[in-house]
Amino acid sequence: MARFKFFQKNSTIIMETVINGKDVNRNEQGYLTDFSQWDETVAETIAREEDIQLTERHWDVIRYLQDQYNKKIELTIRKIGKSGVVTIKELYALFPKGPLKKSTKIAGVPKPKSCI
Repeated sequence: MARFKFFQKNSTIIMETVINGKDVNRNEQGYLTDFSQWDETVAETIAREEDIQLTERHWDVIRYLQDQYNKKIELTIRKIGKSGVVTIKELYALFPKGPLKKSTKIAGVPKPKSCI
């Protein structure tokens, strides 16, 4: 169960969420502001908020996204589709209505610049 508290840091509104007793800070769009706060419980909570039931295929994508983020490689749908991890069609099926936005949010990484 999550509860929310809002505060402002610089010009960004931060939402402090408590997920299973752990404080997690998110921006106004729901993305984590500190990747070190991510764990599988956080991912599962965010996925439920997005109406997604995580499967092993989702976790494959999440691990790939986190690996790319840690390597400081910019994320795009095209690169993910060419990764060999998932096709673009499957990415859309796994994370409908905004696959890159939803998948990165669940993975705990910042919203990619390629997302509007």
